[in-house]
Amino acid sequence: MSTGVSSGVRPSGVTVGDLLRKWRQHRRLSQLDLSIQADISTRHLSFVETGRSVPSRDMVLHLAEQLDLPLRERNQLLIAAG
Repeated sequence: MSTGVSSGVRPSGVTVGDLLRKWRQHRRLSQLDLSIQADISTRHLSFVETGRSVPSRDMVLHLAEQLDLPLRERNQLLIAAG
């Protein structure tokens, strides 16, 4: 039985992409705005949000920093990312 950890899915079914999208929208940023701010491609950000790409720990922290997330939220992102 798979735990879902390596696929970026938390036990509650919320993915790292779901959390990133929620926070990006909460900050009223488009994917283009965040990708420019984070210096990554819009396509990569889209793939992370949709689950087509599993981000590295460094990428999760970089995006969390760009979104100015509190430490607790950054930890939730890292847990969701596996």
